[in-house]
Amino acid sequence: MEDARHRRFWRHTLWLTAVLLALWLVVCLALPWFARQLDGLHGFDFPLGYWLVAEGALVLFVLIVVAYAWAMERLEARWRATEPPGAAP
Repeated sequence: MEDARHRRFWRHTLWLTAVLLALWLVVCLALPWFARQLDGLHGFDFPLGYWLVAEGALVLFVLIVVAYAWAMERLEARWRATEPPGAAP
């Protein structure tokens, strides 16, 4: 029983990691790829493509890290809550 719980925990962990890595890949590849098309739009006297690649990508990377930390805290708390009494920490 414990082995099945452990596998389920790691399956959720790997799924979360894969989803966030895919999002990271999209940010790394898609924003620079479409930056020239977005340069026609301006905001704060900068082309939108430049702002998204230079600043927006950094914000998104930080948000991905925060999302991972938050989701893992929730997953680990849920896993610890269902842990049988007397189990090793």
